[in-house]
Amino acid sequence: MPSLRLHHVQLAAPPESEGAARRFYGELLGLREIPKPANLARRGGVWFELAGAQLHIGIEADFRPAQKAHPSFESGRLGDLRKRLQAAGVETWEDEPFPGRDRFYARDPFGNRIEFIGPARRPTGRRPRRARPSRSRS
Repeated sequence: MPSLRLHHVQLAAPPESEGAARRFYGELLGLREIPKPANLARRGGVWFELAGAQLHIGIEADFRPAQKAHPSFESGRLGDLRKRLQAAGVETWEDEPFPGRDRFYARDPFGNRIEFIGPARRPTGRRPRRARPSRSRS
């Protein structure tokens, strides 16, 4: 079986929305914009880099926001990120719990659903002690 890893996720946006994408994904979320290859740049849109993958915002003439499908961005500072989004006027909400993680949702400026998830929580309580091997005394 070949080894796979995620290269990029593409979200659609309406025509002429590159500025709003740069403000939301670049300025608000802090993603670094990367240049599109020249042969693809004429299509519009904007690309961003994030840890080990890319986010492509593609222009779609007959745009409809993704209501269910969504990317999930992990943050070690989930609470701070949520406050930053809310301070910028972005509505956030919670959904069913995700085992072992905190998370919330928001919509980008185009109405696409975005999930923000925290790192895995450590189990609470003490670890069970390992039994020590007994030593026989002869």
